[in-house]
Amino acid sequence: MHRPQRALRRAASAGTVALLALAVGCAPQPEEKASGKASGSTAETCAKGSLSTRTDGKLTVATDEPAYEPWFKDDKPANKKGFESAVAYAVARQLGYADGDVVWQSVPFNKAFAPGAKTFDFDINQVSISAERKKAVDFSSGYYDVRQAVIALKSSKAAKATSLADLKGLKLGAQVGTTSLNYIDDVVKPDREPAAYAKNDQAKSALKNGQVDAIVTDLPTAFYITAAEVTDARIVGQFENRGGTPEQFGLVLDKGSALTSCVTKAVDTLRADGTLAKIEEQWLSEAVDAPVLK
Repeated sequence: MHRPQRALRRAASAGTVALLALAVGCAPQPEEKASGKASGSTAETCAKGSLSTRTDGKLTVATDEPAYEPWFKDDKPANKKGFESAVAYAVARQLGYADGDVVWQSVPFNKAFAPGAKTFDFDINQVSISAERKKAVDFSSGYYDVRQAVIALKSSKAAKATSLADLKGLKLGAQVGTTSLNYIDDVVKPDREPAAYAKNDQAKSALKNGQVDAIVTDLPTAFYITAAEVTDARIVGQFENRGGTPEQFGLVLDKGSALTSCVTKAVDTLRADGTLAKIEEQWLSEAVDAPVLK
């Protein structure tokens, strides 16, 4: 609403307080304030007291159950051990939340980035950022640069593969809804339909039981599987990242979340000051290099 300044002066001088109050009341509020989103400078917007979290004074973080190593330790996200647990707490501290203010919630992998309102402030669960997923949810900037790897039993023909061509005739498997499965379909383009599993545990069981020749996971998970879970398996190799931009894991937020810019700023700060690199070195250090499959 626009009202000439002299009209307001006349109203005030005449003592018409009610009219003046009405004029002030008609002034449009900033859209972000009206919708409950934070506004103002970046520092003010991202201050703990101004964050529009699901529970005042708390930060609700989600991940899948069980929470696998090396991303989490002992299936206990709240123990601050494992790469993604450590990252979640580092982001929380950047946002002004003490460790005790972080509340964990269990959300299945596929549900985290499916359309619909979310029950968490952000989800951390090895979810790759993609244009398709951005149609349904928001992402922070990437907190980890991803590489995909192939795992096979040491005694199998698949273990001897040295190129993408060597993989084409194999029965491959991966968790449904993952970039790992996309790499099988789009990069390997196998002659046989790949097997899709609801959980990585099911894919590992299929590998051990000979139901698939090889499975695809992200590289840190591949190192853990071969070192601690399926010790008679080996990493056959890793895929090159497609295109100029590396695949990245990002924190998942509700579509249009008021927290997206603040969470992104927190991740960017942790990358710039070397914190993410230190956490990666602690929890995702790799004993050997996996050859690149071309």
